[in-house]
Amino acid sequence: MPRGSSHSAQRRPHQEPNHHHQAGRILDKTRDASRALRRQFARPAMDLVNSLEGRLLFAVPKKGRLNQAALNLLEGADIQFRRENRLDIALVKNLPIALIFLPAADIPTFVGQGRVDLGITGWDQVKEHDAAVRVESGAGESPDASASGCDMVMDLGFGDCRLQVQVPEKGKYVTGRDLVGRTIGTSFVHLAADYFAKLEAAESTPDAPSDGSARNLRTKIVELSGSVEAACALGVADGIVDLVESGETMRAAGLKAIDTVVKSTAVLVKSRSPSNPEILDLIASRIRGVITAQKYVLCQYNIERVRLPEACSITPGKRAPTVTTLDAEGWVAVSSMVEKKKLALVMDDLARVGAHDILVLDIHNTR
Repeated sequence: MPRGSSHSAQRRPHQEPNHHHQAGRILDKTRDASRALRRQFARPAMDLVNSLEGRLLFAVPKKGRLNQAALNLLEGADIQFRRENRLDIALVKNLPIALIFLPAADIPTFVGQGRVDLGITGWDQVKEHDAAVRVESGAGESPDASASGCDMVMDLGFGDCRLQVQVPEKGKYVTGRDLVGRTIGTSFVHLAADYFAKLEAAESTPDAPSDGSARNLRTKIVELSGSVEAACALGVADGIVDLVESGETMRAAGLKAIDTVVKSTAVLVKSRSPSNPEILDLIASRIRGVITAQKYVLCQYNIERVRLPEACSITPGKRAPTVTTLDAEGWVAVSSMVEKKKLALVMDDLARVGAHDILVLDIHNTR
């Protein structure tokens, strides 16, 4: 063998990389980076947790259909905060409040148990929580006050939807009664159980005792956490109980609604034992002002005094219109809050009774 070949053969083992050794070093570096990253996020998280003392805890949906509208509401109420990436706690800068970002379905439980003071969630989730409390406590129609501990402060005016019983559009089921004894897929297991328990109680014979509860349910309720609308097509369920907003998803899945279990909207709920009632009332007042401002505009116009009664009947305002005398003899200026959805008709009517210089101004906030 030539010397060059022998020399190359001797060097070759040293030139080939040790893949196992390199892979081990890469794995070690990855683990070190992962630990450093966890420490990086754990440190601010612990700092936040330690800063919660003395702050009112306000739960906000962390994602889903209510999230963005809830954040817009907080902005309108001048609740200033900065949420760090991947953290579910944010300290409010200008008020003694901490925002806790939670799944909307969990918020009634946290508020009801007094773990947080205030929360934004859907009315459907509140009713599901109450139904669950009834099952756990063995109560009747109303949940035990000490067990629930969750009160509605106000309707927030967004997130409208309906929790509906749905069946295949071309199927044999026409009413909710047709599904008694069948299989129902839903993520709202307690509301669905309550609904079918009442139907079963109504169908029971006088000698067959039934208390209208879900404890002896003949209808099978299958809990599904997502893609509930696919349950019928896949043979998992004969019908479903699921939320409907526009109805597009329902129709796309070949389903139709045959009954409504609960009409829902976003609500503000509070604990029955809040840590700081004064701050809670302040926040509720601010949010109420934002909602009012979203519903109304300020309408201003000039009109002859003799026609003022007609004009005031068109624009009565929330309490009464503001009337100011003008320099022009016999004329007055009127300011009144008008519902946005009625604005076009109001302006038409004002023009008809002789109003001039009709102006419409946006309201950013009110009390």
